[in-house]
Amino acid sequence: NMVSSFRVSELQVLLGFAGRNKSGRKHDLLMRALHLLKSGCSPAVQLKIRELYRRRYPRMIEGLSDLPAIKPGVFNLDSSSSPVEPDLAVAGIHPLPSTSVTPQSPSSPVSPVLLQDTKPHFEMQQPSPPIPPVHPDVQLKSLPFYDVLDVLIKPTSLVQSSIQRFQEKFFIFALTPQQVREICISRDFMPGGRRDYIVQVQLRLCLAETSCPQEDNYPNSLCIKVNGKLFPLPGYAPPPKNGIEQKRPGRPLNITSLVRLSSAVPNQISISWASEIGKNYSMSVYLVRQLTSAILLQRLRMKGIRNPDHSRALIKEKLTADPDSEIATTSLRVSLMCPLGKMRLTIPCRAVTCTHLQCFDAALYLQMNEKKPTWICPVCDKKAAYESLILDG
Repeated sequence: NMVSSFRVSELQVLLGFAGRNKSGRKHDLLMRALHLLKSGCSPAVQLKIRELYRRRYPRMIEGLSDLPAIKPGVFNLDSSSSPVEPDLAVAGIHPLPSTSVTPQSPSSPVSPVLLQDTKPHFEMQQPSPPIPPVHPDVQLKSLPFYDVLDVLIKPTSLVQSSIQRFQEKFFIFALTPQQVREICISRDFMPGGRRDYIVQVQLRLCLAETSCPQEDNYPNSLCIKVNGKLFPLPGYAPPPKNGIEQKRPGRPLNITSLVRLSSAVPNQISISWASEIGKNYSMSVYLVRQLTSAILLQRLRMKGIRNPDHSRALIKEKLTADPDSEIATTSLRVSLMCPLGKMRLTIPCRAVTCTHLQCFDAALYLQMNEKKPTWICPVCDKKAAYESLILDG
């Protein structure tokens, strides 16, 4: 936001300071400056942006530069709040945590910006929470019905920047001419007769957890605006139960309809949410290609058919009498009718994680998950992810 508000002169000063080309029209300069931010700029460049912004809007910064001196305790009121400069946080830039900075002398101009002065207060009252990384190593679960073509915004923490319950963060991304072209030429008739883009800009939210790939998960009271327009979230939010807001089931969000399909103007996303103690979220934006169940079936067939000997061995194993068991299995019944469509199986399929012999029809199973992705086996009600499906020979 700060960089977007700069005039040509400020953009030239910033690019010159960062050692980048400073000639060209305003739009080219702005794109270069935004790219500088996207690729992760040094604290020195961050300070330069702040300094130029202070000169451009002296009144807006007034009172913020002396923030540590005026309100040293403001950051201590909530253990989950992060000591981040408000205007830097808006631009998606986070100063280094105070612990990683070598102690500055009181006369040093850097110390107020990095909130060096507030450190003793943290030690006295409560330990300072570590600032979550801007790009944490969060991985999202892959979605079978989408191929990722490009990462537009890496997984980025939705860092709490104030002690208020409702938080708001702004993000900026720009499309390349090639990406714009790919989206535009992909507009086609989707199942159901409506026209939609097959190449889409997809926004995903999840918990900022790095232990394993994360499923889509929305924070409470989520509100998303793309280029100033409200994005309607899928599904309805059920009415509060006993005064507690019920969670919406998380899923990827196709924001293509609100994105500016132009490489000349950057896109802005605003995310507001209600903070929860002990829960941090992450957002990311991707360029994806939507796939159909027919394509997924084709890919499944290309994986090959599992040798009939596998199933024979499974049958023998189930019929082998267990000496410890009093009950012996003398017969196994398997239906040739699909439990989903109640019709004869055409493409017998099951997950490698399933222990039963009974199969379901691969085409029907994929069509069902295309409409509502649950990936639950219709025979045993356990997870049957696309990656674990096999065709039974």
